[in-house]
Amino acid sequence: MLERHDGDVVGVEVKASATPDTGDFTGLRYLRDKLGNRFKSGVVLHTGADTLPFGDRMAAVPVAGLWT
Repeated sequence: MLERHDGDVVGVEVKASATPDTGDFTGLRYLRDKLGNRFKSGVVLHTGADTLPFGDRMAAVPVAGLWT
């Protein structure tokens, strides 16, 4: 979890899987639902190649994308 000085929050999970699925977002969805508008986005970093949307303010992003 990353929190800005103004209270905005981004949640990050890291998975060893190349094929993220909806279950990987359980904790991030809980955080989103608890924080409401303070929650800006949830990201699951994975070992696959594609960025994939997973619903409201959620995405799976390849870990390799951090360096490109």
